Amino acid sequence: MTFNNKVRQTERLAQKSVESLYAEWDGEKFSRVFEPEKSLPFQTENAYRDFRAHISGDDFSCVGAKAALNGDILRLGFYNRMNAPETNAVLAHDLRIFAAEQKESPSNYASFAAIFAAPIVENEKAWENSLWTQLENLHALDGGSIWDSSVSSDPEDVNFSFSFAETGFFIVGLYPNSSRLARRFSRTTMVFNPHAQFDRLREIQQYERLQKTIRMRELKLQGSLNPNLSDFGTQSEARQYSGRAVEENWKCPFHAQMREMKKSPE
Repeated sequence: MTFNNKVRQTERLAQKSVESLYAEWDGEKFSRVFEPEKSLPFQTENAYRDFRAHISGDDFSCVGAKAALNGDILRLGFYNRMNAPETNAVLAHDLRIFAAEQKESPSNYASFAAIFAAPIVENEKAWENSLWTQLENLHALDGGSIWDSSVSSDPEDVNFSFSFAETGFFIVGLYPNSSRLARRFSRTTMVFNPHAQFDRLREIQQYERLQKTIRMRELKLQGSLNPNLSDFGTQSEARQYSGRAVEENWKCPFHAQMREMKKSPE
């Protein structure tokens, strides 16, 4: 995928003030999207290779992520400590680039994986709290944007989706001790999937087949489905983000600031 010259120039200038490790897989190796000639740190490249191996393996049930790796768009970012101020700034920068890429050249299978070196999370509730705190921090840095109107900003609404840079995202949380085998990875990770791609898949009647395949793989892997899984439009997707089997009366800790909604194109 290529940006137009204006977008590239803008992001190159941003790179000078933000130490970003925003990278892509080119079929042979990982490289920085905007500065491919500049090598990635050893720890970062190891994390990216581990993630690639994880989603390529049989223990990862999401075929959409596999498609992103094998032919569409997979972007990665590596950050020292989840929810640290410097992490919030760089992650916001990288996610804004990813959103711009998707607007420039939409894909049906695109994912951005934010991988964190620390902290080591002790249990699923702590992981869930960290994930939602990270989303709150991103939201706080998105003050110049308005909420994507194709999704709801209310986490209790069945049409809810997290929005950043005027783009709705479905979040998949991975962490080492997840009770769901498909959500286990050696490092805490948040995968951002553009919500619009699911709408496009529904339009071409591929979404239901994708969903069925993922659930069949989940059953084969673990012998049961995550109780939070639901069909589109029947339950808020917020319940699925962390991977924890949340209680029936669970309340999402995220609260969106009141902002104007992004108008849908006519």
